Amino acid sequence: MAWTGSDEATPSTRMATVVNSLQRTERRVVEGILADMEIIVELTAQELAERIGVARSTVIRTCQALGYRGYPQLRVALARELAQSKSAVADYGSSALGRIRADIFALSTALPQIADALTESAVEEAVQRITSAHRVLALANGLSAPLASDLAMRLTAVGRPTEFVSDPIGQQISARQLGPADACIVISGSGANESSIKAARSARAANAVLVVVTSFASSPLVSLADIALVVAPAHGSFRHELEYTSRVPHTILIESLVEIVSGRLGEASRAARSTVLSILSDNLSDE
Repeated sequence: MAWTGSDEATPSTRMATVVNSLQRTERRVVEGILADMEIIVELTAQELAERIGVARSTVIRTCQALGYRGYPQLRVALARELAQSKSAVADYGSSALGRIRADIFALSTALPQIADALTESAVEEAVQRITSAHRVLALANGLSAPLASDLAMRLTAVGRPTEFVSDPIGQQISARQLGPADACIVISGSGANESSIKAARSARAANAVLVVVTSFASSPLVSLADIALVVAPAHGSFRHELEYTSRVPHTILIESLVEIVSGRLGEASRAARSTVLSILSDNLSDE
């Protein structure tokens, strides 16, 4: 699967998003580049091929899968990304608070790229389907489960009632009871969680619209989806995403989607928000 996102996306973002759709030798090229970008940017296509142990044609094919015409264009993009990352370095010290500040700073510089794999058509269709569906079901498992629960509560609070089921078997049962007028949202960072895949298959069997939120453009869930919202990993690294699994990008997307849906609902959403505020007020203690 070739890159279909923003032309402004960095090489590491593109590699992280499509790496699991590449052939084995192409993955070796991506892994070799990510392992030491500062050295790779100085190499020719032939030198890179020899360093990794693949054919030069494999290097070129990998570049094209990442959305570049060839290796020279990838090298330029790599040089630009390296220059930007060096200029963004900040030293907050070695204390615990310093580490927190450094992590926040690093995240803030990486966040603009998380939307680079999204397309206007996919986002618009997802909003339209969620807004107009008869029923909406939000599902996830593992580290993504809290996101689905949060999405369901947020959508319900703005006047778009949404169900959340936590039990994996219950998810399949609920999804199977949907219909063509309904929508099922499945959130999975990897796009390969087995329980989430089974729930997604149940939604497809019920002919419900399946909206998937994930980090990787080629995954079992994306292959099932009617609409795939691919949110690039915040750190732009496939390895980093697997090892540290940040859900910050998905959280940002979810909060933004809720606000967009709220706007589309108009007066109905304003009335729902008013009700929610009244309930919250009644449950705040003076103590």
